[in-house]
Amino acid sequence: MVRAPHQRRAGDGAVSIIARRCERAVVTAYRELREAGTDDLSAFRACTTLYRVHHPEASVAEARRLVAEWVDHHVVRAAAGPTQGCACD
Repeated sequence: MVRAPHQRRAGDGAVSIIARRCERAVVTAYRELREAGTDDLSAFRACTTLYRVHHPEASVAEARRLVAEWVDHHVVRAAAGPTQGCACD
């Protein structure tokens, strides 16, 4: 089955669909950086910067919290459900 880049198979076999563009961009970037051999902290920092490009009004602390939440939810736990995330679409 061919999936769009924003659809990933979760650990329980369900397909995770990420609706927010910024969340999808962050999770995709994190996965691709890690697959390319980038260490975890560098990938996390890059994704925090990426989030702030989408949301320049966000503080560094807020960006770090959201990126950590999204990476944990989509990558570490491979959960299929939605995250609380940010208020954008």
